[in-house]
Amino acid sequence: MSPSVSPEPEGARPVALAPMVSAAAGVAALWLAVLALHLTPALFAGLITYGGTRTLAGGLQRLRPGLRHAQGWGLALLVVVMGGVGGVLVERGAVAAAAGNGYAGLLQHMASILEQMRTFLPPWLAAHLPVSLEALREVAVAWLRGHAAEVELWGGYTVRGIGHAVAGVVIGALAALQLPARSAWQDTTAPLAVALRRGFNGLVDSFTAVVFSQLRIATINTVLTAVYLLGVLPLLGTPLPLASTLVAATFVASLIPVMGNLVSNTMIVVVSLTQSLVIAGLSLAWLIGLHKLEYFLNAHIIGRRIRAQVWELLIAMLALEALFGLAGLISAPVLYAQMKHTLHEHGWL
Repeated sequence: MSPSVSPEPEGARPVALAPMVSAAAGVAALWLAVLALHLTPALFAGLITYGGTRTLAGGLQRLRPGLRHAQGWGLALLVVVMGGVGGVLVERGAVAAAAGNGYAGLLQHMASILEQMRTFLPPWLAAHLPVSLEALREVAVAWLRGHAAEVELWGGYTVRGIGHAVAGVVIGALAALQLPARSAWQDTTAPLAVALRRGFNGLVDSFTAVVFSQLRIATINTVLTAVYLLGVLPLLGTPLPLASTLVAATFVASLIPVMGNLVSNTMIVVVSLTQSLVIAGLSLAWLIGLHKLEYFLNAHIIGRRIRAQVWELLIAMLALEALFGLAGLISAPVLYAQMKHTLHEHGWL
């Protein structure tokens, strides 16, 4: 009498261990190499160029079916868009600097904030704060002298990172122009080619999901912050200095999930201290509300796209920041999204 075998649940699919392990190991090996060799700028620049070109090319083909050289037109449009955005940012930065809202203006307001803080902090803590802008400069100069080797190393990393980013843009552009469409590569029977292309598609999809979701969150966060800084506070008769600069900084910082919002919130609360403790408290209350909203937005937008909760992203970001520093922090959402995509594709999630 043959043993009874319970039937598989309807819709269940067999799960193979070896393909999943090899795919997950490939993802881990890719990111370990990228982070260990400090190639994050190159990878992100390449993915932005490739993904942006393919997205714009797809939009052009929907507008004009049968368009020839759609990838080339998409790349040209991406160059125009990025050039225009870069030009606007440079122009606005120059205007802000000329109006005293640049680096020099920021130092002046920092000195004012320090003076305000000395009036209500405990004496033992106030004694450690610089007493003037010149004292603040002296502290900065002393720190730079004591960390000259680290500063030189950071400068080298910055120059090398820019070079890597440029190389990544070139590689991403060439890949966008030369790689066949997804429908074309599926006809090949070479297992390695299929596996590599599937992994590459998973990386692009994960990166695109995280970046576009975070752009939406950053935009919402920036708009609400602008309402407060440029609308609510002026109506109360207490506009903040450098309000426009703070709005721009909020957008940039908000591109880093969760933690970027903490950075921008800290900046706003500190600048609010130049007005009064009441305004600082009001700013803190408003920003706490925004921070709670960002948790919801992360769960709703990013979590839905990459099947992850906020606490999962936070654990991944903290772990990778501890291992690889800022590059690990920035890469964590994409890495985690790609790993979950791989596990889901092989039936493990």
